[in-house]
Amino acid sequence: MRSKWISFGLVLLILALWEGYCRGFQVPGYILPSPSVILLTTVQRASVLFPHALVTALEIVLGIALSLAIAVPLAITMFAHPAFEEAISPFLVASQSVPVFALAPLLVIWLGYGIASKVLMAAIIIFFPITVSLLEGFKNCGSEYAMLFKLMGAGFWTRLRMLYWPWALPYFFAGLKVGVTVATIGAVIGEWVGSQKGLGYLMIQSNARLKVDMVFAAIVWLSVMGLAMWKLVNILERRIIRWK
Repeated sequence: MRSKWISFGLVLLILALWEGYCRGFQVPGYILPSPSVILLTTVQRASVLFPHALVTALEIVLGIALSLAIAVPLAITMFAHPAFEEAISPFLVASQSVPVFALAPLLVIWLGYGIASKVLMAAIIIFFPITVSLLEGFKNCGSEYAMLFKLMGAGFWTRLRMLYWPWALPYFFAGLKVGVTVATIGAVIGEWVGSQKGLGYLMIQSNARLKVDMVFAAIVWLSVMGLAMWKLVNILERRIIRWK
């Protein structure tokens, strides 16, 4: 509780300094709006922000689902076949070393301005931490337990289901928490490059009209969405890994 109060006090201090700076130096709203103006815009323009937030949330959820559909089988295959891991690892690293801004225009050209390019962009960012974390979880399983299962005649899929997967679940959720917190990046960048709706689209349109308060309001909504998904993963982790 003490650490939470310290964090809450630090946030209040930063907001108070921000508010004081904007009011004291009379900073124009089109350059840096004060926190009170941003909060007012966030609430008053909720009817405008909410439909765009729904679009971005759908892109993120579908991106998470797609990344899980890719990451889990890929991690299992890499664990089962070390030669495949050595062959595919450079491509995994390369997929993350390429700037997402370089990929976004290509995905828009290939998949169009619809939701598909944003979902794929989010999935590209999310799947890597999930894959790496799950693979490390499989590898860190105690060798004595694996040997015991082999001596009892358990095949690979039995060991995977009853030993490796439960062992790797904490690693999996650690990677998933990283993935859901950066999921908004892929979706928003895709909307920046080419879209007709979504919080990223709203930010670009508001920025062009010097409505900086709306840009910050969209950022607030994105932050809340990221925190909500991170909290949801925490709840699932506590429910599923009760023994942790």
